[in-house]
Amino acid sequence: MNDRILVPYDGSPPSEKALEYTFEMFTDPEVTALYVVPTPEGYWAAFEDSEDRIPNVDEARERGREILTEAESIASDHDATLDTEVVLGKPNRIIVDRAEHEDYDTIVIGSHGREGVSRVLLGSVAETVVSRAPIPVLVVR
Repeated sequence: MNDRILVPYDGSPPSEKALEYTFEMFTDPEVTALYVVPTPEGYWAAFEDSEDRIPNVDEARERGREILTEAESIASDHDATLDTEVVLGKPNRIIVDRAEHEDYDTIVIGSHGREGVSRVLLGSVAETVVSRAPIPVLVVR
């Protein structure tokens, strides 16, 4: 049986390391690289559709696809296949939701991503995923 692994991927060095680690440490895994286009929060976000909250949503999705092309190159370097997906939402919520409702065995996540300055131990997305995901989470530094 192959491990089904979810790798949140934003093109940052920690996300690249997480993807590489996945291909190096798991035997013939089924890997999905997930890019989340972040949606804004706050008062007005409650009244707008997700796509209306993001200026140039099509450009944001296209940028996500470009970033995932880099992930596909990493998979190719490891003679592996990779499923990719671009979604809209709050990254930590989307990742935890996927862990709760889809048949993944493990999440492999970089310690921090592109957003903001990294925290002392973990980035805020990684920290939330570690504390809320119902499946094992492996954090790669």
